Order: sequence, then C-alpha cells, then structure tokens
Amino acid sequence: MSSASPTTQPEVSVPAAAAGGGRPRVLSGIQPTADSFHFGNYLGALRQWVDLQIDYQPFFFIADMHAITVDYDPLVLRERTLRAAAQLLAMGVDPERASIFVQSQVPAHAQGAWVLQCLTGVGEARRMTQFKDKSAKGGEGSASVGLLTYPILQAADILLYRPYYVPVGADQRQHLELTRDLAQRFNSRYKKTFRLPEPYILKATGKIGDLQEPTAKMSKSASSPSGIIEMLDEPTLSAKKIRSAVTDSGSEIRFDPEEKPGVSNLLTIYSALTQRSVPDLEEEYTGKGYGDFKKDLAEVVIDFVTPFRDRTLELLADQAYLSEILRQGRERANEVAEATLRDVYQRVGFVAADLGKGPASIG
Repeated sequence: MSSASPTTQPEVSVPAAAAGGGRPRVLSGIQPTADSFHFGNYLGALRQWVDLQIDYQPFFFIADMHAITVDYDPLVLRERTLRAAAQLLAMGVDPERASIFVQSQVPAHAQGAWVLQCLTGVGEARRMTQFKDKSAKGGEGSASVGLLTYPILQAADILLYRPYYVPVGADQRQHLELTRDLAQRFNSRYKKTFRLPEPYILKATGKIGDLQEPTAKMSKSASSPSGIIEMLDEPTLSAKKIRSAVTDSGSEIRFDPEEKPGVSNLLTIYSALTQRSVPDLEEEYTGKGYGDFKKDLAEVVIDFVTPFRDRTLELLADQAYLSEILRQGRERANEVAEATLRDVYQRVGFVAADLGKGPASIG
C-alpha cells in the first residue's frame, strides 16, 4: 500500500500483458487520515501512481475501513474520504485508465477478510510491527481487534483483485509478506485461487524531511505545522515555510545529508518538483547564498501546488462529478472482487447465493 517512505528502483520486470491480454493489475490504497496530502507522502510515493497508469491496470482505493481502527470523528472521516478522492484526480489519476473507489463501498473486502482471519493465527497477527507500534501508547489491552486484524483486511484488499504487483514502501513489506503467506496457505489448503502478488518498489525520490528537523521524516503525525508542506494550504503559506526552513552552517549549497541535512532536504524537494538533477542544481547555485536558493524554491513550490490546490477545490465543489467517478470505480472494483469472492466461498464450502454462478478463473 501507499507509503511516504522513500523507496528504491523496481526490483521486478514488467510483464508484457496480463492473462488474456491487456495491462497487468496493480493495487494500492491510502487512508483518509488527513485533510491534505503533504510533500512527504506525495513526493515519496503518491505521485508515482500516475505513472503506473501507462503500463498497468490500477485499482486505487481510499481505505476508510482501515481508518476506523483508531479513534476518529465520523464527520471528519467522510470529508477526508472525499478530499482524498479529489486529490487523486487532481494529481493526474485518470478515471478512464484507473479505478478509484472507496473501500467500504465494496463489501467483498470485509467478507474476504473474515475468511483470511480464520486462516491466521493470533500470534501471527500480534507479531505485525505496526500493531506493536500503534498499540504501544495505550497498551495492547486497549487496542481494538480491528487494529490487530488490520493486516488481514489489507491482505483481502490485495488478493481480491489478483494483482501482479502492489506498490509498497519499506514499512509495508511485512504486511505484503503476510499477504503472500495467507495466499499460499489458502491455495494449499483448498485450491489455487489467489495470485501471489510481487512488491513494486517505487522509484527513489529520497526521503522528504521535516523543514524544521530535516533529519526526521516529514510526517503528519510527527512534524510541527511549520515543518510540513500541506498541498491544500494557501500557496503563499507553503512558500513562507520554505523561506523559513532550517538550513546549515556555512553558505555552500551542496548535497550532503550528514553535514548539511537542511540544504540536502531542500535540494531533494527542488529536484523532485522540477525533475532537475541535484548536481545540476548544485552547479546553478555555486557561489550563491541560502537566501537566493530558498527564494527560488519558494517560487517553484507556489507554481507546483497552485494548480493542484485549485483543481482539488474545483472537484470538491462538484460533488455530483466526484460521486460519479467513485461510482464508476466502485462498479469496476465490485465486478473483480466479487468474482474472486465467489471462488473463495465455493472453495471453503459456503453455499452459493446464486447456484447458477460457478467459480471464476484466475485472470
């Protein structure tokens, strides 16, 4: 699933076509836990979803079911779900080439997760790193069962679509390993049903650091307001944050994460926004000071976020259009997920609601 973590070059080759011809499927999701995408998750992973549309058949979903495993506000969740969908469209996801849908609107996710839960040991679920991390603050006894079974729902999210690849960051590798383990367990116990998805490691952008603490990752949960660039903020506010970003001793504009973490972080952002190489930027600013460098980067940020913000707000103002895009995505997702679920139900021994529908073949 989507992650803000920096990643490496793809470790797998692109298959020529999916079974039966056409683009191979990929699947990824994002939780609606913030009002806005920020530079950390957008530059680190999300914008690369747009590139996946070229060679793949993507299913992108807003993971609202995952979002309720911790404390939340229902009204805020609903608003953030729509904001996430609008931002995916604004950043260039094409609903003609990719299916965008809301997780809770596809019942097969919860239904498939129950079957996989019955194949998962309690100890296996408790060993998941994210459960340990998220339950540490209040203690495991106060954590929800949903938080414990979060990775199993995530496995169902993936396996229902029989994707070739799942875009992941380093923090999701363990969950994908569990997904593959459960798929193999099901296939071995019953019949080959699930494809074993491979990780698609997104191209490296470089870690996007906190503007005030550049050695730390830019994060909605950990960064201060002045350390994070929200893509739906007023562009002038984002530019101000760039001009106020922490730099380093000396005045040389050089990429050196150890000696110059502040400048290196800004160079990474500059490079990611303009597609210019870091050495090219270093050469351009040879002999110039931090002031000129940050002033120019602030202008780049304004030029970058302004159309994204304008388009997102335009989409949010047209609820009918946004609803139609999500309806189309839901229909395509339901068609694929329900076909897989019919196979699963038949193989575990459930009586089919429609006895005329047999199991579907792996596509």
